[in-house]
Amino acid sequence: MQTDHIQIPIFPRAPAFALGAVPLAPLGVAMTLFSKRIAKRHPGLFNRLGEYDHCKFILDPTDLPIKLCLEPNGGNPRVTLSRGNPEGDARIAGPLAALLGLVHGVFDGDALFFSRDLLIEGDTAAALALRNAIDDAELDLAEEIKQMSGPLAKPLQRLLERAEEKTGVALSRPDDGGYW
Repeated sequence: MQTDHIQIPIFPRAPAFALGAVPLAPLGVAMTLFSKRIAKRHPGLFNRLGEYDHCKFILDPTDLPIKLCLEPNGGNPRVTLSRGNPEGDARIAGPLAALLGLVHGVFDGDALFFSRDLLIEGDTAAALALRNAIDDAELDLAEEIKQMSGPLAKPLQRLLERAEEKTGVALSRPDDGGYW
């Protein structure tokens, strides 16, 4: 499927601007804890990285004022956030909706790359290993959040479904498993 016929949603400017004022350290700690939970529930995800399991992956949502540095650390992941330009082995950049769509199997990574909706810099073999590991894990971030939410899981699921409908951003893995 070609992504040039798809309008990839862009994160709204007002909340993106507000994110510029949020302290990054607590958000990084929360994302690290979330990543560790994913690693525990999906151990093959980080094992699949092979020789790239100690690379630094810079995830750059181009419509947000922050960048994420994911360090898999052999299955003991760490996420740090930055407003600058952190150094890493591979940088994957694109709108947040495109990056989340890749995680959830909604967009084809090759199509995004060739349509220039996604930019990969640095060690492309490491970026490809990360993409393959994520594809194989069939992650559903909304489901992961729901599993952590206890009695709030059902209301949270409804909230995430509404947000997905309103924004067009894939916050979960589609039931049909296909690309948009």
